[in-house]
Amino acid sequence: MRLVHAADIHLDSPLRGLTRLGDGDLAHLLRQATRRALANLVDLSVDRAADALLLAGDVYDGTWRDYATGRFFVEQMGRLRDAGIPVYMISGNHDAESEITRSLTLPPNVRVFASDRPGTHVADDLGLAVHGQSYATAAVHDNLVQRYPDALAGLVNVGLLHTAADGAEGHANYAPCSEDDLARTGYDYFALGHVHSHRVVHGGPLPGGTATRGDGPGGRQVAAFSGNLQGRTPRESGPKGALVVEIPQGGPARIEHVPCDVARWAVLTVDTVGADTLDDVLGRVTAELRAARDSAGDRPVVARTVLTGASRAAAGLADAERLREELRTVADGLQVCLEKIVNRVTDPRPAGAVDPELVSAVRAACDDLGTRPEDLARWIGPLDREVGRLLRGADLLDLGDPLTLADLARRAGDGLLARLSGDDA
Repeated sequence: MRLVHAADIHLDSPLRGLTRLGDGDLAHLLRQATRRALANLVDLSVDRAADALLLAGDVYDGTWRDYATGRFFVEQMGRLRDAGIPVYMISGNHDAESEITRSLTLPPNVRVFASDRPGTHVADDLGLAVHGQSYATAAVHDNLVQRYPDALAGLVNVGLLHTAADGAEGHANYAPCSEDDLARTGYDYFALGHVHSHRVVHGGPLPGGTATRGDGPGGRQVAAFSGNLQGRTPRESGPKGALVVEIPQGGPARIEHVPCDVARWAVLTVDTVGADTLDDVLGRVTAELRAARDSAGDRPVVARTVLTGASRAAAGLADAERLREELRTVADGLQVCLEKIVNRVTDPRPAGAVDPELVSAVRAACDDLGTRPEDLARWIGPLDREVGRLLRGADLLDLGDPLTLADLARRAGDGLLARLSGDDA
């Protein structure tokens, strides 16, 4: 049995944070990203000759009223009808808010589960039983799976559930359930939705993508989140796609995560420890952006760069406008869209400390100036008339005495460094 499991398509939900792109080709592609990802899912199902496609909720994105959104979904399901692939789907919290969900006529190969109680669809020709329940409202706090029927003997049993399971950061705790609740049903596979990252909940993965046998009554049970189909914000970074689930006769399920996204978010945390200059930091950012670009294949990359660490380069990063332009120049050269720059770099030196290189430069300049009385008088004179008068008064200060001038120059340097460090003393 070969199944494709997807969830959280959020069709026509826009990618956020892209206003600076204007109306160019990249902006247009990104605004169509969820549609193209759905088309890729259909291509995957056809190419892998899937026995069925499982959609675990949130096909739509809330209160969308544009029927073009629903029409596109119907067209894609029609492609699967033509390929002889049935679709089993439940509605999630976002679907329950959508007018489109309640009014569109779907092709006959699409079976949508009711929301009042768990139901079962049996495909005798496949030897497959699919169990599920849709959301009736946008917020479901009951443990739905406790009412799911037990597995049917002699068939491959699959469950569909839109749930937060035992909790997931950043996701409302809808239809909560435990691993034991899922195992109780004895289903061979539980296709989960709602959480936007891929995760195996029951029956952990073995090397090569094979999932271990669960400890429930079915003895070989696996439950997993596919994650969403297309990342839309920096919180949804990395590869996004669907699961190809192979359920061999009498064996444990094998799961393969296959990317379907057409654009990829990347959050790049760049450690600046040991970097001394802006150029050092740019070199590290370049390496991270290039790695993200390479891992995405031919997909556009939308990156958020976070600079961290205690580094002497902090002073060179203080000019936010210059930092932004420098990093965007690097990103543009790598064909990466830089969505945002977060600068959390701190200076490792104590507050008020002066850069050692500056201290050294001031000391050297003072030593040199102390050997040139005319230059010393010319520079100090305009700054302090009284000091200039003293310097020019041979009866008060012997301009020919290099030791006295050197001492004066060093004192001037000490005063300058004290002012730079904020020490009024």
